[in-house]
Amino acid sequence: MLILEQVKNKLGDKVIDIKIDTPRRVYLALRPKDIREATRVLFKVLGFRFITATGIDTPKGFEILYHFSYDRAGMILSVKVLIEDRKEARIDSIATLFPGAEWIEREMWEMLGIDFTGHPNMKRLLLDEDWPEGKFPLRHEHES
Repeated sequence: MLILEQVKNKLGDKVIDIKIDTPRRVYLALRPKDIREATRVLFKVLGFRFITATGIDTPKGFEILYHFSYDRAGMILSVKVLIEDRKEARIDSIATLFPGAEWIEREMWEMLGIDFTGHPNMKRLLLDEDWPEGKFPLRHEHES
């Protein structure tokens, strides 16, 4: 788990929590404000490869998991952030670092209403142009 020690050292206090599911499946929690720098370090400094991201509407807010592979060790690292402000759901885009993130960020914007600040091409991907503005198919009504 040498690479996990390197992740901890390079990201320092950006890391809120680490959960080791198995030696090959690790979850790392960060604050939304740190996502861009943390993913840059994972990719450019430590050699992780971006796979995809997953957006989830939870009672606490919108959770995004950015999935990375460390191929040399067969390890998947999921970086988890929680956007608590449901009305102003916003996070920095990583699409300029990882062009492969462009479509998944567009999908999360369209389906959940998360704004990806700095995204190079934020336009509809899945929904018809007639879809009502401000309606997000994967948002849930949560009890307070």
